[in-house]
Amino acid sequence: MFNASSYSFMQIKKFTDEQLVKLFIETQKNIYFEQLYDRYSDKVFRKCVSFVKDEAQAEDFTHDIFMKLVLNLGSYKETAKFSTWLFSITYNYCIDQIRIAKKHQEVALDDNFDAADDDDDAAMAEMDAQRLHKAMALILPEEKSILMMKYQDDLSIKEISTSLDVSESAVKMRLLRAKEKLRKIYLENMIFWGAIISKLVSLMMMKND
Repeated sequence: MFNASSYSFMQIKKFTDEQLVKLFIETQKNIYFEQLYDRYSDKVFRKCVSFVKDEAQAEDFTHDIFMKLVLNLGSYKETAKFSTWLFSITYNYCIDQIRIAKKHQEVALDDNFDAADDDDDAAMAEMDAQRLHKAMALILPEEKSILMMKYQDDLSIKEISTSLDVSESAVKMRLLRAKEKLRKIYLENMIFWGAIISKLVSLMMMKND
């Protein structure tokens, strides 16, 4: 049990996320939750922006997520890092809101799909950042969230499995499908813009002639 009254602000800043959660649950003192908010509000906001592309809406989402967080801190289990748990809440909230707004149908996933390993990750790293960003905007929120967990948050397959409450093989399958779809959109965009540029060059050459 922590003796909360004995801690200075500088000491509190050095506490781990998990210690802050315990202190907040035990004392209900805002200073502990505020420290968590200071650490993660910007990260949550940026993740929300990546989903909705609108900063005002992302701010609303961030506010709602932290409201949801403060009400559910008691359910946090240290089987996962606090950041993993928080980002899972963030992804799920964004996905739910997008589903409501756009009335997306949940995509059925075949659990019997024979998932490959992550040997093709190098291809992801070689993608042009700007084109990759555009391609990410065209895939489903569920696909975007699992790719962000793996490549932005650097979570392991096991951590993603725990976060999503699915088997590790299901995580691998979903990652594989998301990567395949992202790569397909990325390549289609490259071909499209390549054709446009080629056409423009041809028109310019004809004009010069």
